[in-house]
Amino acid sequence: MDKLSVLRDYFGYTSFREGQETLIDGILSGCDVFGIMPTGGGKSLCYQVPALLLPGITVVVSPLISLMQDQVTALREAGVPAAFINSSLSADEARAAYADIYRGRTRLVYVAPERLEAEGFLKLCAEVAVDLLAVDEAHCISQWGQDFRPSYLRIPQFLGRLQKRPIVAAFTATATEAVRRDVIRLLTLQDPQTVVTGFDRPNLRFEVRRPKSKNAELDRLLKAHEGESGIIYCSTRKNVEQVCERLQERGYAATRYHAGLSETERRRNQEAFVYDRTPIVVATNAFGMGIDKSNVRFVIHYNMPMSLEAYYQEAGRAGRDGEPADCVLLYSGADVQTARWMIENGEENPELTEEERERLKRREIQRLSKMVSYCQTDSCLRGYILGYFGQEHGEDCGNCSNCLSDRERLDITREAQMILSCVVRIRQKLGYQLGVSAVINTLRGSTEQRVLALGLDQLSTYGLMRTLSKEQVRTYIESLVQKGYLHVDETHQALCLTEKAGGVLYRGESVTIELRRETARSLSGAAEGPAAQSGEADPAVFAALRALRRETADLEGIPAYMVFS
Repeated sequence: MDKLSVLRDYFGYTSFREGQETLIDGILSGCDVFGIMPTGGGKSLCYQVPALLLPGITVVVSPLISLMQDQVTALREAGVPAAFINSSLSADEARAAYADIYRGRTRLVYVAPERLEAEGFLKLCAEVAVDLLAVDEAHCISQWGQDFRPSYLRIPQFLGRLQKRPIVAAFTATATEAVRRDVIRLLTLQDPQTVVTGFDRPNLRFEVRRPKSKNAELDRLLKAHEGESGIIYCSTRKNVEQVCERLQERGYAATRYHAGLSETERRRNQEAFVYDRTPIVVATNAFGMGIDKSNVRFVIHYNMPMSLEAYYQEAGRAGRDGEPADCVLLYSGADVQTARWMIENGEENPELTEEERERLKRREIQRLSKMVSYCQTDSCLRGYILGYFGQEHGEDCGNCSNCLSDRERLDITREAQMILSCVVRIRQKLGYQLGVSAVINTLRGSTEQRVLALGLDQLSTYGLMRTLSKEQVRTYIESLVQKGYLHVDETHQALCLTEKAGGVLYRGESVTIELRRETARSLSGAAEGPAAQSGEADPAVFAALRALRRETADLEGIPAYMVFS
């Protein structure tokens, strides 16, 4: 049997996706490999196909019990002799699994990284031929990654205790250049065949919304996706419970998923979603890894994630069938405060030293800062994500809310001078900088106790922007941060000037920005016209338009989103 026969007979595919064949050929030729492929890119097949062609067993290191259980179930249904060994097994089940491996009845064995340190498993691997060690979610080995797990660092020790070093294959969907270097070094990959298929998912439409009411906005989004399957991510268990309960009260078939539920309920709710009995799941980030559901038409983030890595991985669960899907993030300033609290008060890993914990915390704050910038940018959202992962991109993707919206150029030199001057005056008076909210309150002439106690009402810039709302002043400040005139100190969240600001304050340079039309109108105070108002859609007309859109796209050989955009 060859690789194409395995692909066809066991997995039902007639051809490989981009990068898969190169990685499979590398493994079969005895080389270490490293695959960086987007969610839905087919990473699993890159080690599952070789596992059925190599003479010995393949050990797959996987970080989540639910993930390995799902993959093993799918493999067994396809006729692949696979097993998992983890804490969910009873003693008798574990002994049976060990016996099957020892007798050659199992080709793929999924384990958590901690299992590699167990003497019983080490003894087993010493007595059978381990030909391939596949490390899934390999970014977990890097302290630069968004999901660092110290247990991954001990994988090289496991390799060192085997009689013969197996081929090592590492896979991840989200890895910056720093993380990639860490993976190769820490896993001791030997001159690995590295394939980066790119991070872009052209069928996904990205959007950031800043609604006054997230619940009302969620209603509008779900109405637009009526009858379709989707995931709604929340940052806390409490939010999951509240959002799910509200949707159920409004007649939606929705279920919930978070770590506070029993294993039985999590499994039941996950299966209800996967098998389309319940099309909507409201979940924390504990949900989704390894979920191979192709028809997810939307992923909505009710709260902002804490990193772009986490966001892109979660958003990437939409549109795995290649059809258009929406990835919408509902952003508010409160999300930033919640994320910072979670970083500061999260459960500390006892395996790390105090210095390592502090280093991780600083990196988490840096990643949060990048996530906030994504939510605030008026440039191409897809380009921002691809740039973060080091991939070249154009200025306009044509399939995100920023690129699809009408845009206006504004001269904000006068407003920029007011804001930059206020930051300077605060520094001169206090000897230190304050955060965005304090600057906004000073510019708007607030009589809040803190403003008066610090004497900010005595500044010449006090009240210069009193006719504007907090949201308008905040938008100006965010634009100046995006343009590089200001930056937010990651440790104290203080607003600071950059060298670039001197040109505006002292050398007469002007500041122009390009904003989405609705954002520009909100700054100028212009009322939205009838075209901007939302109305009730006629379901029959909408369905007919969607059918015509699909038909037109097929005839023209273009993506559907380019028709009636």
